[in-house]
Amino acid sequence: MNIHHYPIDQRIDLPKQGSWPEAVHLFDEESAYALAAAEAADRPLLIRGEPGTGKSQLARAAAVATGRLFVAVVVNARTESQDLQWRFDAVGRLGEAQTLAAQGHAQDVAARMDPRRFLSPGPLWWVFDWRSAGEQHVYCTSPLEPEPIKPPHWESKQGSVLLIDEIDKADADLPNGLLETLGNGDFAVPYCSQSVRQSQDDCPPPLVVITTNEERELPVAFLRRCLVLQLSLPEDDDELLDFLCRRGAVHFKQSTEAVRRKAGKLLLEDRKAAIAQGLPPPGQAEYLDLLRAVVRLAQDEDGRIKLLDKIGNFVLKKSPSLLR
Repeated sequence: MNIHHYPIDQRIDLPKQGSWPEAVHLFDEESAYALAAAEAADRPLLIRGEPGTGKSQLARAAAVATGRLFVAVVVNARTESQDLQWRFDAVGRLGEAQTLAAQGHAQDVAARMDPRRFLSPGPLWWVFDWRSAGEQHVYCTSPLEPEPIKPPHWESKQGSVLLIDEIDKADADLPNGLLETLGNGDFAVPYCSQSVRQSQDDCPPPLVVITTNEERELPVAFLRRCLVLQLSLPEDDDELLDFLCRRGAVHFKQSTEAVRRKAGKLLLEDRKAAIAQGLPPPGQAEYLDLLRAVVRLAQDEDGRIKLLDKIGNFVLKKSPSLLR
């Protein structure tokens, strides 16, 4: 892969995929170079930035633009490093044992209690070795996660993009364990005779994109082994307004420049008020939500401009102190 696989300032349509809705993405020059550099260096790309700047969508857009498999996992406080590799349904196995005992099927116990029947592939297993992950997924009696959705005509040799979202919600063991797995290119799985190993020919190394909302400081060793992209909105008011209007034109072609600029000015005002009170400011996501609402609720430019004043507070002001 190289920089030319991420067309700068060109519309990329992202189809609905699972819980991900249809969307549109524009690669800027900095993001395109960051993705290309992470692939060339064979390192994860850590993306920092305020919520709503498109951190997660960048990974999905990279997969769509290059025709690769997109696998995503959202981290929470209970996520452990092992969960990214495999998950074991101990509760399901216990329930199976109780059912067998109640029904008196002693002859079926050995086969039906095989631990592998309760072992689900995690996201790293899918992107390291698609074939063995698929075989295990089929063998598992009750997979804890669905099989990733393949792009049309995709083959494992085309590679994948793995998004690990909001890694700052986990404790330090998860990022450190992730780096160890990525560095080794394999990991052991209990109850399996062989480890899961990357294959350059059948399943090339994934592009790993990691996001953080800076809720917790990440380990220094982890940061040193990542490339880091800071996604931020322009600080200058005029530059930010132009930036938002360009994005609005791509997402909502039926909107007019006057509507987009009016929405942008409302957002600028509320960003300043939020920042002055030390609150999270509204950003690109809220701006697009506002445009989406007025485009759907009003049919002409005048109606949409009037509507912006009526509904702007609902979209842009999320804290009670801003509504006073």
